[in-house]
Amino acid sequence: MKKVTRVAIQGIKASFHEEAAFKFFGNDIKTVECNSFKQTCEVLEAKEVDYVVMAIENSIAGSLLPNYTLIREYNFAVTGEVYLPIQLHLMALPGVKLEDVKYVTSHPIAIRQCIDFFDEFPHLKVVESIDTAACAKKIRDEQLTDTVAIANTLAAELYGLNIIERRIESNKKNFTRFLILKNDKTEDLTDINKASICFQVGNHVGALSKVLHIFAEQNVNLSKIQSMPVLGKRNEYYFYVDMEWSENEKYDIAIRKALKYTVNFNIMGEYLKNDIV
Repeated sequence: MKKVTRVAIQGIKASFHEEAAFKFFGNDIKTVECNSFKQTCEVLEAKEVDYVVMAIENSIAGSLLPNYTLIREYNFAVTGEVYLPIQLHLMALPGVKLEDVKYVTSHPIAIRQCIDFFDEFPHLKVVESIDTAACAKKIRDEQLTDTVAIANTLAAELYGLNIIERRIESNKKNFTRFLILKNDKTEDLTDINKASICFQVGNHVGALSKVLHIFAEQNVNLSKIQSMPVLGKRNEYYFYVDMEWSENEKYDIAIRKALKYTVNFNIMGEYLKNDIV
């Protein structure tokens, strides 16, 4: 019997994390609901799941900085990525009309991303929640006829709600990038062209520039650089870098050279670029 892949997600079923998991792994998986990103890490560390799908950045809200720290502290391996377009819909119980609604509920970020839509409905009272899909589920469970939720199509289908307004997000080109995490790095991967690394450099003139120049010399493109302070140490930072390349040999050379000018260097993961939205 084929083993079912177990994937931890932050939030409940029909959340954007579950949608991202389905996009990366396909629908034939078991998703494990977790209340927080830290809990997803705990169940992966305990080997109760095989992977974690973790949001790392949104094209509007920016990077989820605490998640970088979680990945580094748990020493998980980044084994893939997936980009998900964030399409937000207004949904309610069957038969409910927008003119009869008093409340709108969703995650704070989702609400902010629909602010232009709600400028037209100033009478609606906003109720924030920890999860978009949980809002849809609450409407179904409590049969709330005076409330609408902002969530995705998956939530509407799972919890039996009608979508009364589609695509209410202000920016139609919004997307979230998710990382695929597992416990151990897979050795000898050949089909790779992207990596996520983390390192520190000395606090002196040109320290970071020297490292970045090494990658430029080898034609390795740095697609993202994110800095995070080292807890409790003034003027010390971790640099999280995503890089892409077309020749593995040049990437290997760049890594070997960069090691000479960095400390606490960690290749968090090497994987296949997957930025199709």
